[in-house]
Amino acid sequence: MHAMPADLRQAVASNKAAHAVWESITPLARQEWICWVISGKKAETRDIRIRKATSKLGSGMRRPCCWIGCIHRADKPVSPSIRAVLDRRSKKSK
Repeated sequence: MHAMPADLRQAVASNKAAHAVWESITPLARQEWICWVISGKKAETRDIRIRKATSKLGSGMRRPCCWIGCIHRADKPVSPSIRAVLDRRSKKSK
């Protein structure tokens, strides 16, 4: 489980519409938003993702779009399709 970082917490709390959606989504959906934000390697990427998350939550989006999902979940194994994406990424970074 990921703890909600202070910068994301502050951004969501400062946007009433985003906060309302945040309170209405499932714990798994919250974990996916948090993981999406913290998975950015650069500070600028994280800042962009926090702004996007707040905007998308504020417009009613309940899960991050076009993202492979939290790979840190321990309740089920990573699917073969996600494993293939991760393997391609690791080869590119070498």
